[in-house]
This record gives sequence, C-alpha cells and structure tokens, in this order.
Amino acid sequence: METLTTYVGLDVHKETISVAVAESGDRGQARYFGKIANSAQALSKLAAKLSRKGRTLRFCYEAGPCGYGVHRHLTGLGHDCAVVAPSLIPRRPGDRVKTDRRDCLGLSKLDRAGELTAVWVPDAEHEAMRDLVRARGAAVRALRRARQQLSGFLLRHGRVRKGKNWTLAHRRWLATLRFEPPAQQIVLEDYIQAVEDAQARRDRLTAQIEALLPSWSMAPVVQALQAMRGVALITAVTLVAEVGDLTRFHNPRQLMAHLGLVPREDSSADKIRRGGLTKAGNAEARRVMVEAAWCYRLPARISRCLLDRLDGLPKDVRDIAWKGQVRLCARYRHLRAQGKDAPLVTAAIAREMLGFIWAIAQVVAPRKAV
Repeated sequence: METLTTYVGLDVHKETISVAVAESGDRGQARYFGKIANSAQALSKLAAKLSRKGRTLRFCYEAGPCGYGVHRHLTGLGHDCAVVAPSLIPRRPGDRVKTDRRDCLGLSKLDRAGELTAVWVPDAEHEAMRDLVRARGAAVRALRRARQQLSGFLLRHGRVRKGKNWTLAHRRWLATLRFEPPAQQIVLEDYIQAVEDAQARRDRLTAQIEALLPSWSMAPVVQALQAMRGVALITAVTLVAEVGDLTRFHNPRQLMAHLGLVPREDSSADKIRRGGLTKAGNAEARRVMVEAAWCYRLPARISRCLLDRLDGLPKDVRDIAWKGQVRLCARYRHLRAQGKDAPLVTAAIAREMLGFIWAIAQVVAPRKAV
C-alpha cells in the first residue's frame, strides 16, 4: 500500500508560524490550517494533530533570521523537514500580493510538486563555530571602520604621516599628536581608543578560533585546506564554516556555482552571451577565496610559512596542493599576458582554486561528531 504524505508549509516569524497543508495524490488546492505560536510545544502539538491519520509528514519553511530551531525540533520528533532557499523559490512574475497565508500555501504546494531547493543545515556544533567566525568578521569590519574614521579625522586637519600605517611606529606617532582646542584632542583620543578596542576584540576572537578548532569535527579538513597557497587558518576555517561539508558537491563545478564564481549567461539559438560573475551563494566564502587567489600572481614556491602548514599532512594532499600552485601561477601569468584585467584574472584563479580545494576535501574526511 502506498504511503500517503502530508506536505506542511510553514511561514516562520519570531512569535508566530502560519501553517498550510497539501495532501499527496490530491491535485486540489492546499488548505490553510491556521496560525500557531513559534514554540516547541506548539510545534509538537501541530505534528501530533496532523499525523493522527497515519500519514507521513513533510515540513518545509524558508531559511531566514529565525535559524534552524524549527528544523531541529521537527527532525527530533522523527519528521522530515526541509529548510528552503528563498532565492530559488519559483514565483509568478505577475503576482504582486504577498501575505503569510499565501506564503505558507505556496510552500506546501511547491513542495508537493518537488519544485523547492533545500539548503544544507549545519549541526549545532558547526553552527556555533560559524557564529564565532562571523563574530570575528564583524570585529574586522569594525576595526576597519575605526581606522578609517581616525585617518579621516587626521586628514581633515592636515596631520599626515609618510610611511606604513597601523604599525608600532605609527602608534608612537599618534601619541605625539596635539590639538589646541580641547574638544579636538578628546576626539583624537577617543578615535585612538576605538581602534585599540576593535583590534583587541579581533585578536581575542582569533585566539578563540585557534583554541576551539582542534575539538571541531571539521578540523582535519581545515588543516588539509591550509596546504593550498594563500589559504591560511582564517581563510580555511571561514570557507569550511560557511560552506559546510564540501563532499556533498558531486563535482567541482557545483562548488564553483554555489559560491557564485561562474559567469552569467544569456544564450539563445546560436548566440552565446556571458556576463560577469553570478555572485550567488555565500558572499563571505567568495570573498576569502578571491583574496586568497591574489597570492598566485607570484611565481610558484613553498615559503617557510607554507612549509610549516604542510608538516604532518598526507602525501596526497601535498601533491594536490603543489599541482594546484604550479597550474594556478602559470594560469595567472598566461591570462595577464593576454591583456586581461587583474581583478578578472583573480576571479578566474579563485574559481579554479575551488577545484583543487574540492579534490583535497575528497581525500580528508571530517571526524565523526561525538
């Protein structure tokens, strides 16, 4: 006997969840079930009520600011739950009405038709490490803003120093600056203190990442990815934390497209039109890959820092990393010799880097979470 499935669409908000139901084998319209509280107790009661007829339940809701709590609770109850990518939900061009009721009805019908694309859901340990990495990223951006504010203040008043900024010598020079109006001196000291606080916060979070990394299940993958030139600790842990399990991609092209490092295309018949990068997927992971790709403008070599990172890694990983470095350095020179702009070449190198990173991830498996 065929098992009947009930498709449940959820429109999740901070305090409430709108619910719609569509039955398998029924081509009719989905029905609006109602609105419940966004709580574990209400979700358990909903699941128990809908499963009374012996049907299999499949829940789905859009990824959003409410996180994965609903997914973890429903899967813990033994039900299937998909977290859907909002940007990949099919929408009618002429549909200009959006309500919670319509959203959950649309989700249930589209899930029944198999038209929804689910995102990868991290476990609690992985999400915790990702939160830590993102907190460090926020600290880096705050430090950049504080430095820009201080530099802008000094430039407005003609206090310019030749040489490299944000070194120990630059900090000593800042300590010698004096402004006659007391208000401006207070502003200077406040900007300097803001820079020092932001830098201390960044360093503090970096130290926490280094301390917690050995206990993370993805630590072997992070260590192996550092065999690639330009991929040090922060780049590797950011990429793994943001993208997750790299082995879920069947080939490198899927990983490249996932991070938006493939060109747009608008082709028809015999005409082929390609544009800039799609820039789909995770922007932070794409950013660190493009930054890492700049290293390949220099000749292939193994520096002292890279040699230290290679120590203890499997031979297969080292061979893939060296093969990648030789190819990517030559590729960069070749594209630049053809007259391509440096940013375009760097994006192309970042795309090819993902192919070697994918190959390394196939060799090194993460530890099983305890």
